[in-house]
Amino acid sequence: MANRVSVVGERWPLFWAGCVAIGAGVLLHLPMLAMAHTMGNHLTGMPMDAWMYLGMALIAIGVPAAIIGALPKHRPNHDASAGTTFEAPDDTPLTRSHAAVLLVLTLGLIIDTMKPATLGFVLPGMRGEYGIAKSTAALLPFVALAGTTVGSFIWGWLADIYGRRVSILLSTILFVSTSICGAMPSYGWNLVMCFLMGCSAGGMLPVVYTLLAEVMPPRHRSWVLVLVGGTGLVGGYLAASGAAHLFEPLFGWRSLWLQGFPTGLLLLALARWIPESPRFLLERGLHAELADMTRKFGIVRRARPAASADAPPPATNQRELTAALVITALSWSFVNFGLLLWLPTDLQDRGFSAELASGIIASSALVALPTIMIAAWLYSRWSSKWTLIGTVLLTLAGLAGALLPAATLAWPPLLVAVIALLVVGTNGLIAVLLPYAAENYALAVRGRATGLIAASSKFGGVAVQLGAFAGLIPTLGGAAVALILPMGLSAALIARAGRETRGRSLRELEAAAQP
Repeated sequence: MANRVSVVGERWPLFWAGCVAIGAGVLLHLPMLAMAHTMGNHLTGMPMDAWMYLGMALIAIGVPAAIIGALPKHRPNHDASAGTTFEAPDDTPLTRSHAAVLLVLTLGLIIDTMKPATLGFVLPGMRGEYGIAKSTAALLPFVALAGTTVGSFIWGWLADIYGRRVSILLSTILFVSTSICGAMPSYGWNLVMCFLMGCSAGGMLPVVYTLLAEVMPPRHRSWVLVLVGGTGLVGGYLAASGAAHLFEPLFGWRSLWLQGFPTGLLLLALARWIPESPRFLLERGLHAELADMTRKFGIVRRARPAASADAPPPATNQRELTAALVITALSWSFVNFGLLLWLPTDLQDRGFSAELASGIIASSALVALPTIMIAAWLYSRWSSKWTLIGTVLLTLAGLAGALLPAATLAWPPLLVAVIALLVVGTNGLIAVLLPYAAENYALAVRGRATGLIAASSKFGGVAVQLGAFAGLIPTLGGAAVALILPMGLSAALIARAGRETRGRSLRELEAAAQP
C-alpha cells in the first residue's frame, strides 16, 4: 500500500461501501416525495413511511463507514515531513492536470455556495407549507449560517491533520447525506438537517483555497486563487437562482434541497482529479502518488529559503495579521449579511419603490463578476496586499456615504453611487480575502487559519439573525455607524502586519511565518 496511487487510502472499500449506503438511503426518500408531488408537493403532517425509515438507517450506517474508510489507519506523522517543502519551480506552465483541478474545485465551490444561496428561495414556500411566521422562518438561515461557521473550523482542522483531499471528500459525502432535508415532513427536522448541511458545506471554501495554493505554480497562484474562488461564489448564486426558476414551480421548494444529491455524487465521481497536498503523501508513504504529482504538476522537493531580513518578528506579525483578517472578515459579514441583505427592506421603509429595491439586487449580480475579474488582475499583477486594502477602502467609502443626511441620500443618483461602492467593495473584498489568508500561513496550520477567516466571514450572518429575532433590523445609516470603525481598523492593521505575497513562493512565505 505504500506505493499505491489511491483516491482515498487503505480502507477504500469501506469508504465506497459507505457512499453506496448513503446513496441508497437518499433514493429511498424519493417515493414519499413522488407521492407528495401528486398532492401539491406538501408533506406537512404526513407520517414517514417504512422506506424513509430504512433510508435514514442506511444513511446512519453509511456516514460513519465513509468517515472511517476515508481516514488513514494511522494518523500521519507530521515529523516525517519536518523541514521539507514541496513546490513547482517558478517557470512551471499550467497543464491539463492543473486545468482539471481548477474545473473540479470550481465545481466544488459552486456546489458549496448553492446551499446558502438557496435559503432565500426556499423560505417563501416553506412558510406557506408550514404556516409559520417570519420570525420562526428566520431560524432557518440562522441555523444554516451557524452550521457553516462551525463547519469552517471542523474541516480546516481536519485538513491540517489528515489532508486536504480527505477533508473535501468527507465534506462532500456528508453534503450528499443531508440532501434528505427536502424530504423532512416537519419544520423541526428541516432545521436539524439544515444545520448539518451547513456544517458539511462550510469547510469546502477554506480547504479548496488551501489546496489550490499548494498545487498551483507560483507565478499563476495569485490570479488562480482569486478567479476560481470568485467564479465559484458567483456561479453558486447563479446556479441556485437558475434551479429555483426551473424546478420550484413544478416540484416545489423541497426539490431545491435535493440538488445536493446529484451534485455531490458528481463531485465524488470526479474525485480522482482532486490531488492531495504533497506533504501528506510523503507522511503516508504514498511515494507513487508523490511521483505522479511531480509528473503532472511539476511539484518537487525544494529547500526552504531563509526569511527576509526586513521581515517583522514572525510570531508578533502572525498574531497581528490574524487579528486584521478576522476583523476584516467579521466586518464584511456584517455588511453582506446585515446591511446589504436588509437593504431592500430599508429602502422601501424610506419610501422608495419595490422596483428600485429589486433593481439594486439585480445590479449586485451584474457587477459581481466584473469586480472579481478586476480584483484577480490587480491581485496578481499589482499587489495582493494593497488590492485587499483597496477593497476594504472601497467598502469604507460606501459606509461613509451612508452616513450622509437622509435628505441628501434621498437623491437617487447619490444613493445608487453609495450602494455601488458597497457592492463593488464587498464583492472584491471576499474575492481576495481567503486567497490572501491561504498564502500567509505555514503549511501545518494553513487549513485551520483559513477556516478561522472563513468562519469569521459567516459569523456576522449568525449575529444579524439573532438581532432580527429581537427586532433589530439593520438600516443603512445604523449599520454604517456600527461598521465604519472596525472596517477602518482592519485596513490599518493589514497595512501594518500584512505581507506582499504576489510573485513570492509559498516556501519563502512559510519561512517568514516560522517562529
